[in-house]
Amino acid sequence: MKQKHIFLAAIMLFLLAGACSNGKGAPQATATGTAPGGTSRLRLYSVAQKGYIMSDKVTKSDVEWRKLLTTEQYHVTREKGTERAYTGATWNNHEKGIYRCVCCGNDLFDSDAKFESGTGWPSFWKPVAPENVTLRPDNSLFVKRTEVVCSRCEAHLGHVFDDGPKPTGLRYCMNSAAMQFVKTP
Repeated sequence: MKQKHIFLAAIMLFLLAGACSNGKGAPQATATGTAPGGTSRLRLYSVAQKGYIMSDKVTKSDVEWRKLLTTEQYHVTREKGTERAYTGATWNNHEKGIYRCVCCGNDLFDSDAKFESGTGWPSFWKPVAPENVTLRPDNSLFVKRTEVVCSRCEAHLGHVFDDGPKPTGLRYCMNSAAMQFVKTP
């Protein structure tokens, strides 16, 4: 009986791992470690430093997040909400720059990877680095989707789909309310 439970657990893990994959080689996890004192550390790409850095995970209480974010930003990033199509501040932005997490400042997407998807949300064909975002299975609303969250603070950003342009074939469909745009020269 015990072997049956172990076998079923192994099958469940295998299926869960498959649900996280969208078949296009998208990132599935982040590189993490534990610093002395129990602080969780991440390897993230920094556009400003033009390379990888080690950063602490950002964790805050709901009260702290509510103080830092607008009502809409909190709803989208902490409650997995979605802004209405064609209403976000950056869906139609064509300037050169970096899109950062509104909660923690983590670099997420470069404007060079942004494209017009016709959906009304900012869409990108790749993140600045696979480590900067984390993908999770999302079976809410009776649909299988892949949620995209910030690797540093776990803010909900949007979802990734496999109907994007080459070279990745991916469409990271993000909420403007989850990102802050910073112009670059």
